[in-house]
Amino acid sequence: MKKKLFIIGGLVAIAPTLLSFCGFYVSKADGTLKNKTSQVILVRDGNKSVITMYNDFKGDTKDFAMVVPVPVVLRKDDIKVVDQSIFQKLNDYSAPRLVEYWDENPCNSYRNEDKLMRSVLGNAQEMSAPSSSVAKKSSVKIEAQYIVGEYDILILSAKESTGLKNWLNDNGYKIPANAEEVLDPYIKSNLKFFVVKVNEKEKRKLNSNFLRPIQISFNSPKFMLPIRLGMANADGDQDLIVYAFTRKGRIESTNYRNVDIASNKNIPLFIQKNFGAFYGNLFTNQWQKENKSVAFLEYAWNVTPINQMKCDPCVGNPPTEQDLVQSGVWWLGNKDWTDYSDLDNEEIDNGSRNVHFTRLHFRYNRSSFAQDLQFQVTPNTENYQARYIITHPATGSFSCASGQKYLKELRQRRRKELLELTALTGTNMNNWQEEATVKNDEEPNVSAQYATLIPQLNRESDNQNHPAGILLLGIAMLGGAGLMRWKGLI
Repeated sequence: MKKKLFIIGGLVAIAPTLLSFCGFYVSKADGTLKNKTSQVILVRDGNKSVITMYNDFKGDTKDFAMVVPVPVVLRKDDIKVVDQSIFQKLNDYSAPRLVEYWDENPCNSYRNEDKLMRSVLGNAQEMSAPSSSVAKKSSVKIEAQYIVGEYDILILSAKESTGLKNWLNDNGYKIPANAEEVLDPYIKSNLKFFVVKVNEKEKRKLNSNFLRPIQISFNSPKFMLPIRLGMANADGDQDLIVYAFTRKGRIESTNYRNVDIASNKNIPLFIQKNFGAFYGNLFTNQWQKENKSVAFLEYAWNVTPINQMKCDPCVGNPPTEQDLVQSGVWWLGNKDWTDYSDLDNEEIDNGSRNVHFTRLHFRYNRSSFAQDLQFQVTPNTENYQARYIITHPATGSFSCASGQKYLKELRQRRRKELLELTALTGTNMNNWQEEATVKNDEEPNVSAQYATLIPQLNRESDNQNHPAGILLLGIAMLGGAGLMRWKGLI
């Protein structure tokens, strides 16, 4: 049987709703804020890092602030706000994708013209700070203070976690009860604290309910993300999507295993109607099988603007040079010869305009991820994408010999697709009975329909499990007969 053209099914939101970066929130309200999913853009070359944090606060924005550990005291020029749409573009483009193929009817004596179709599925008030550069508690120091966009920003240093906790409490912030235990390692490592609060006056000028992402730049030999702080107010598992850009190749985690998410798998046609649920089940199953402490690769490709092919297939338009620059890919812009901040970089800027895009997906909790995420840039430039394949059956009459052979092969293929579905998602065949029945099956031949095949596979599975029981029962009966014969009862 021949597979004929494909269309692209793109995902807008296959992961849970994407919320904020992996710091923690402090609040003046009585309620608590829980992080579920974060997304962050990492740009790395030499010792320079640019980190862009997506903000999606819940509740009244004037009641919340964000705390993120940083290795150095940031200058005002190191902090900017960017358009939040960049995160949607990167997510849409790099998300796991669904690929569609169509079978040709072997009884047709002519070739149908190939068609290419594309479709996309899916979908403070002013900060009150002490007038002195030294805070009320002597163990906390305000290193810098800025207004950037709609945010009031403080850079704090602290000598001990209790002092920082007290400072936040004294300034009206309600912080997580167990924040001290996660603050302490950062303080001992001499990290600073990037404290962000909404400036209501500046926010009103924007006439928008959304808070724009914050982007920070700094030089440090450490290439890492502080996720432990996000656990202080975590409610169960949290997801983190990392969009990373380098000149050399993929990034990898150095303190957790790196695993390619299952890809290039043939799955049942009805999954098209609910691809998000399918991938959610697949990710959870893979995560549990890998013992949870793992970094999953979902996409890796050279997205240099002059590179024409950036995916296969693509789910939409690739990030433009403007998108990449907004993400923090500074080497695509003109070189600023008055900026000497990169003198401590590990290597000299060779003028390369290469851009390698890596998408990593983490799921963590207090038990499975005990450390902050450490990364490295690798020379690995191999392309990769999470893709899943559905195939529409041929239509028309199958009265010819080749047509009858096709129907037999179609039944076998669909059986394999159903078994692949349960293996990928860790679910039972019966979990998909409703989807297979309710969703319109394009195959008119009843024997090849998924709704017909699922009960057959269930019966076969039961029969495979029964022989052992039947054998044991037979042994027991023979043993019982022997005992009765020995007793002279038969």
